[in-house]
Amino acid sequence: MKEQGIFVVGLHVKIPFVAEKKEYARLSASQIGIPLLTVHAGEEFLRIVRNPRFGYGSALNPCIDCRIFMLRKAKELAERINASFVVTGEVLNERPMSQHRTALRLVERESGLEGLVLRPLSAKLLPATIPEREGWVERRKMLAIRGRSRKIQLALARKFGISLENVASPAGGCLLTYKEFAAKLRDLFEHNAEVTLRDVERLKVGRHFRFKRFKIIVGRNEEENKRLLSLRKASDFVLEVRGFGSPVTILEVPAEVEAGETKEIEEAVEVAARLTARYSDAKDRAEVLVSVRRDGESEVRVSPLASEEEISRLRV
Repeated sequence: MKEQGIFVVGLHVKIPFVAEKKEYARLSASQIGIPLLTVHAGEEFLRIVRNPRFGYGSALNPCIDCRIFMLRKAKELAERINASFVVTGEVLNERPMSQHRTALRLVERESGLEGLVLRPLSAKLLPATIPEREGWVERRKMLAIRGRSRKIQLALARKFGISLENVASPAGGCLLTYKEFAAKLRDLFEHNAEVTLRDVERLKVGRHFRFKRFKIIVGRNEEENKRLLSLRKASDFVLEVRGFGSPVTILEVPAEVEAGETKEIEEAVEVAARLTARYSDAKDRAEVLVSVRRDGESEVRVSPLASEEEISRLRV
């Protein structure tokens, strides 16, 4: 686009489920010499993931709805800065769910950008867009790339002096395509009427267990322990084994349980304490003392949970 004299503004739609290289978008924009604006996908996007209009892929990935969301954000930006059209780096048939011909037409229509999404890497294989028909860009200078091979794109990167170290993974890194993460998110949706970005961040940390209506998250190392503490809610219990190397465990208490019998909470605290002991350095002891913090601090003496069958039943 820049070779054709088009002024380009970069848009980074930051999705909470995509593990990006640090500063990837900023570095990419800097290397090709364009300004960059960032939009953070928040609770609005979580509602789309929870109930996608066009369904999921192999796990919990709503790829078509995700593309529509991003293009709608691009349309909002285009209107704000008076841009004439939208350009994407999509390649025909590169992604099985969202980049075949029918899907490309669908996301254009649903985002309100019909005829205004130019895909220069595959433009010669697709119907001419308004920018091409109006002569804003020259179609003959576009490309005809299709499929999953990235040889041509990598050659272009070298031609334009873009560092290959900064090229994103072909897999994309979206956690929603991973079945293990998808199972955790599905469990979260099933048990929570409202899901926040903090809830999503907690899914990325620790071992996850479900006891009745309670969620238990057990840290796997010191870094995760710190992360869990930083993501703690005021209503959470925090558990650690006294006197031994121990994970930090978070016990989430559902709002509807708070107003009920304390017996159910006491049962959940005991299970969380036994799990904490199981993954601590005291796991082989008959009994251990576990610190329980919430409004104040107390302690409970338990035996570490030893049965793999029981652990497996609790695991999300």
